Amino acid sequence: MRPSGWSNTSAPYIRPRPDGEPDAWTEEAAQRGHAGTNELREVGEIPAPADIARDLNIGGEPQQVVVRRRIVLLDGVPIELADSYYPASIARGTPLAQPGKIRGGAVRLLAELGYRARKVEETVSARPATATERELLRLDEADWVLVLRRVTCDHAGTPYESTVMTMVASGRELRYEHEEG
Repeated sequence: MRPSGWSNTSAPYIRPRPDGEPDAWTEEAAQRGHAGTNELREVGEIPAPADIARDLNIGGEPQQVVVRRRIVLLDGVPIELADSYYPASIARGTPLAQPGKIRGGAVRLLAELGYRARKVEETVSARPATATERELLRLDEADWVLVLRRVTCDHAGTPYESTVMTMVASGRELRYEHEEG
C-alpha cells in the first residue's frame, strides 16, 4: 500500500515523547488506521559526507559522524529511507551509536543529553530515484522521490542532527504549520 494523499507534518518528529508514548510515526499512521514501523538498516561511525559536514557545521579534517539508516514502512510497505547523522562527539558511546531501537527514540535521548530542538531548517527537493532507492522502495524506473533534509539546532544555534529522508513521491504531501509561542 502506497500513501494516498498522505500529508506529513514535521513538528511531532522533533519533540521528545513522554515515556511509554509511541513514536511519532507509529502514532501518525495509527491515527489513519495504518501500521507505521521502522527497520534499522545500518548504524555506524563514518567520515562525514561533504553535505552532512556542511549541515552539521563541522569542517577541517574529515570529521566522524554516527549514521543511523532506517527504512520506514506503512503497513509493511517501504515508503521512505531515513538517514540521521550526528557528530561523533555527541553520539559516540550512546545508544545512537549502537544497533537497535533507542528506548523512547533518538529525539528523547538527545533531549536527555541536553540537545533540544530550538531551530529546525528543512529543505525539500524532487529528483528521479537512484537504482538503490528503486530497489529499497520498490519503485519503477521512471519514479521520482521527494528528498526532505532536516537540520536541527540547539538553543545556541549549534546543529546536532542532520536527517535526509528520501520518500516515495506518489501520493505524498508535505504540510507545515507554525505557531508563534
